[in-house]
Order: sequence, then structure tokens, then C-alpha cells
Amino acid sequence: QVQIVESGGGLVQPGGSLKLSCTAASRSDFSINAMGWYRQDPGNQREKVATIMRAGDTNYAESVKGRFTISRDNAENTVYLQMNSLSPEDTAVYYCKVLAQFRGGPQYQFWGQGTQVTVSS
Repeated sequence: QVQIVESGGGLVQPGGSLKLSCTAASRSDFSINAMGWYRQDPGNQREKVATIMRAGDTNYAESVKGRFTISRDNAENTVYLQMNSLSPEDTAVYYCKVLAQFRGGPQYQFWGQGTQVTVSS
């Protein structure tokens, strides 16, 4: 249906930066709508980091405002997450979520496999 490919995770020192990318490869009869990033670390529930609508409206978790920037390339069905001033509290598995419609019908959620982000000295 929709293939989600994530990349960009890794190990970074506190104060460093990383940029995540997520591409939704879909059939021509699927329309990619909202895209976003969520994260989860052991012992915690998955939480929203940032979302972006097709038209460009964005929403950020309070914990990342001013540090993270979400953007997208609609032509490539790709969403990015630029993460700056990273701290150990940002350590988690980051998941890309895509909302898509099949022939204008109900929206369905598709999740990526996750990419590990570790912030440590």
C-alpha cells in the first residue's frame, strides 16, 4: 500500500544536530496528506514531536519548539525533521507517520519502522 522509508538517525553529542528524513512511496491512487514525527523511548508512551499538513501548517510538541523544524517536499512525498540543540532527553526511537487516502476515501495511518536517535557524550 504505502512504503515508509526513514533515515538520518544516529549517535550525537549533546548540543549537536541531526536531520531525519522520511519518504512515503505510494501507488498513484493514494494521496499523502498529513505527515509527522513521533518518538518513544523505553518506559514511555509514544509522543508527538511535530506534524505538518500538506499545505504547510505545522504543530510542535512544547519540548521541541525552537529547536526542531519540520518540513516537507510534496513532490517527493518526503518529510524532514531538523533537530538542533539536542539533549539526552531527546534520545528515543523516532517514527514517521503518514496519513493517506485511497481514491478520496477514509484516511489511513502508515508508520515507518523507526530510527534510533541517541544523544550522549
